[in-house]
Amino acid sequence: MKYYIIAGEASGDLHGSNLIKQLHVVDTAAEIRCWGGNLMQDAGASLVKHYSDLAFMGFTEVIKNLPTILKNIRFCKEDILQFKPDVLVLIDYPGFNLRIAEWAKKQGFKVVYYIAPQVWAWKANRVKKMKQCIDKMLVILPFEQDYFLKNWQWNVTYVGHPLVEVVNTFLEKNTTIIAISEKPIIALLPGSRKQEIEKKLPIMLAVSSFFPDYQFVVAKAPGLTNEFYQPFLSNYQNVTAVENSTYSVLQQAKAALVTSGTATLETALFKVPQVVCYKSSAISYAIGKRLVKIKFISLVNLIMNQFVVKELIQHEMTTQNLVENLKELLYNHQQHQLIKQQYNALFDLLSTGGNASIAAAREIFTAEKVL
Repeated sequence: MKYYIIAGEASGDLHGSNLIKQLHVVDTAAEIRCWGGNLMQDAGASLVKHYSDLAFMGFTEVIKNLPTILKNIRFCKEDILQFKPDVLVLIDYPGFNLRIAEWAKKQGFKVVYYIAPQVWAWKANRVKKMKQCIDKMLVILPFEQDYFLKNWQWNVTYVGHPLVEVVNTFLEKNTTIIAISEKPIIALLPGSRKQEIEKKLPIMLAVSSFFPDYQFVVAKAPGLTNEFYQPFLSNYQNVTAVENSTYSVLQQAKAALVTSGTATLETALFKVPQVVCYKSSAISYAIGKRLVKIKFISLVNLIMNQFVVKELIQHEMTTQNLVENLKELLYNHQQHQLIKQQYNALFDLLSTGGNASIAAAREIFTAEKVL
């Protein structure tokens, strides 16, 4: 069969690469063309467009690059028509992929969406159109199956979370730990975008002064230079930074301060107690609070539907509050054990669908036959 896969970000490239490997297992005659990155190409797909040419974040940047975005959409449609895939597979990246899905359905292509847009948080009005243009939805969060069925009468398929596979593979390959520091480590994961790092990292770093016996290690974001980080780090004695080594840091960390997002889930899968941090401009926060309709900001708490990890949001994210909560994680043995138990329950929930890449590949392989 012929598969056309579109991923527009680094995470999509990672999960797409694991999916491609499994598609080659279930379909030895698979011919795969993709938008993604080096990982998807190395997994055996013909790369059409790299995600680095697609990542436009924020309203201003999108408007400024609108001609490029529209050109990419036109080119994508032409390429799909020329390739004539049996199945079109869309991975996350909803701003682009939902447009392609609507068009592709009208052209008569089978459309499978892997890693659903987070419509349960905002833009729920998208679902009506999604139901019309997506033949099979593969979700990776356990509560999404109930959400779509109860609220939209849409039967979607839960395949498990692909991060479980990614973290397990890392741990299997890295059984020998190369120590990053002689001191016990506190991981700092301040995010991947300049604006969020500038807002949160100074507050996180100030915490290090209260824990001189620990080494604070900043996990740098891909694509950001040492020159960007250096002004933040220069005033602290027990702070270092690493690049392309986030998982190595989490493997050794005693606790972590983590910006909300996928990193909260990765930290939990490494069984590291954490404090989740979120802070933005007053205007952005006010707008976001009106638009986003969720009880928690961390995926850990959302999936478990309870407060497993502490969330310090906006004005609550202060150095003093971070220090107090970090002390609780490091020195309260009972609290530490409770978090570990809840992390184990989280792991079980995310593994219920089995290996996400294998399950997704099987669903996609059968899509052309049953839809």
